[in-house]
Amino acid sequence: MEAKVNFAVVGAFVLLLGAALAGGVLWFSSGKYYRKSYDTYQTYMTDSVSGLNLNAPVRYRGVEVGRVRRIALAPGNVEQVQLTLDIERGTPLKEDTVAVLQTQGLTGIAFVELTGGSRASPPLHTHAGEDYPVIQSGPSLMTRLDTSITTLLTSLNRTSENFNALMDEDNRRAVKKTLEDLEVLSRTLAARSATIDSSLANAAHAMESTARLTDQLPRLVQRVEQSAETFDRMSNELARAGTHASGMFDSARAGAQELSTETLPEVHQLVMELRDLANTLRRVSGDLEKNPGILLYGKPPAKRGPGE
Repeated sequence: MEAKVNFAVVGAFVLLLGAALAGGVLWFSSGKYYRKSYDTYQTYMTDSVSGLNLNAPVRYRGVEVGRVRRIALAPGNVEQVQLTLDIERGTPLKEDTVAVLQTQGLTGIAFVELTGGSRASPPLHTHAGEDYPVIQSGPSLMTRLDTSITTLLTSLNRTSENFNALMDEDNRRAVKKTLEDLEVLSRTLAARSATIDSSLANAAHAMESTARLTDQLPRLVQRVEQSAETFDRMSNELARAGTHASGMFDSARAGAQELSTETLPEVHQLVMELRDLANTLRRVSGDLEKNPGILLYGKPPAKRGPGE
């Protein structure tokens, strides 16, 4: 006899098993299986969060530390998007920590990257009027690229406009004339290449001579120094000779002074006496010529004058 199958019991068992599996999955995904505790934080993005989904990972320096729990427009400010994040308790979030929207590659899954957080910065706390601690946000990579590309295109456009304004008809003619002059110059240089090569060879020879002179310069400097030393010695000798000559001049000056004050009067008196003696000898000689007998008979008495 075949046993009857109760389909109601089987259905109830399948439903209970499915509910248990769903609860287990939810329990595992909530982190309770690993007995982890999470703290709630908020951040406000000014960029588009397109591609960011609920339960998207939150990473701190590349390490997954939480998930995105809620995505909504910021209350009272439609220019911002409010992200509510569940982050593992104990994650070192600081006042200077920054939340940035990143993607896995250029077209990959979006996630929230936490960067910054210096050691000296104080821990992040809830401030007055906030439900949760608020993490600062920064521009995403795509936003930075878009801004940089926009700035670059603007600069290129401005440069192009300035170049077009610069290259008017007169300037184009001037540039054309300059190119023609350059062509003439290049032909002239090509025609005089031999002369230029000779000039370069002479310049090379001059450089070699300069190099040899540079090598000899230390010896020349040494000779100049030796000459300077010799000149110093000569100067010292001349100085000593000058001192000796000055002493001799002083002695000569003293002798001349003594000669003028003592010897010259005596010499003058001697000259006067010699002059008188010469006059006397001249008279005696004259008398002898007139009367040589004076030597035998002596000088006759002088004639008396009238009335004597």
